[in-house]
Order: sequence, then structure tokens, then C-alpha cells
Amino acid sequence: MPAAVRVLRDPAQASAALQPGRLALLERLAEPGSAAGVARQIDMPRQQVNYHLKELEKHGLVEFVEERRKGNCIERIVQATARSYLVSPEALGKLGSTPEERRDRFSAAWLVSAAARVIRDLAVLGLRSQRAGKRLATLTLETEIRFRNAHERSAFAEELSETLVRLTAKYHDVESPGGRPFRVLAGVWPMITKTEEDGGESAALE
Repeated sequence: MPAAVRVLRDPAQASAALQPGRLALLERLAEPGSAAGVARQIDMPRQQVNYHLKELEKHGLVEFVEERRKGNCIERIVQATARSYLVSPEALGKLGSTPEERRDRFSAAWLVSAAARVIRDLAVLGLRSQRAGKRLATLTLETEIRFRNAHERSAFAEELSETLVRLTAKYHDVESPGGRPFRVLAGVWPMITKTEEDGGESAALE
């Protein structure tokens, strides 16, 4: 059964998925299908579809399901290995941020870097848990907040930091033999509004 989400960490794998036309193939192969069937759906020559499917299968984005007889022919049935794919920033290399930005807790570069680590870690741990047949222990908290002004946003950041420090001090245990370390990430960033998408100014930009 395909995974819900698969994170692409390898540059070659990401490149294979992002080649023109291949995303359309992966979308059509959410359910098992053949090269001939997909070719009819997207109006592409079967030979060309076959080539792309071989490349996708070579990089683990498509997998063999079964062979089916259709008339005098035997069709090879394949399926995408995930319902959706996410390219990890590490597949694109280390670009765009300076060490100073990565040390500034209010910089977008640090938040992007932290989010990239989350994606990378979940990709590794998700694969390990899948192989072990166990559920990955995670917790996600998400909310929306509208600040009246920049001062209150800063005050919120300070209180959030103090709360996190207090809870960490309360529950962190370095001595328990059966304990397991977890990473906690809290991020705050402006919401994308309809006005911003239309090209209007954002009140979050300073």
C-alpha cells in the first residue's frame, strides 16, 4: 500500500520526480495502472510513458504490482509508492542563509533551517518505524493568532519561550534508563492571506 507522504531526500530522486510530465504520471498512478492506460489518460505516446515509468521505478517512486493479461498481451501494472511527495530542502543543498541568520531566532532563515531538519528527521524515522511495523510517536500542535501590534507579538514570543523553558526543566530527565529524547520545535510566521496572494501589502512585513 502506498505511503501517505514520502519525503525525497536524494537529489537524483527529486530530479527524477520533477522532470516535465512525470508528476502527471504519478498522479494517475495513485491507483495501480499500466503504461497503456496512463498514456490514454494524458494523451502521451505509450513508448514515452514507458520510458518515464522505468525512470520513476528506478528511483523508487513507482513500484511493480502485478502482471495482467489483456487479449494477447501481458500488461505490467505499477503504482506510485506514495499518495504525495515532498522534496526535502537537503536535496537542494545548503543555499541562501548565512551562519548569522541561522543563529538569529527571529530570522526566516533559522525557521526554514529548523523546518528542513523536521522534514529530514521525519523522513528517516518514518521509514524506520514502517520497517519495524510500529507507529512513530509524534505530537503536532497548531493554531492561529492575530496580534494587535508588534509589541504584543514580541511579548508573546517571550512568554512562549519562558513556558517552553519551564516545561523542559520540569520534564527533561537525563538519567532514566528507559527514557528517550524528543525534539520540540515551536515556530511563528505570518499567515498567507488572500490579499497577499493578490499582490497587496502585508501587515506582517516590516
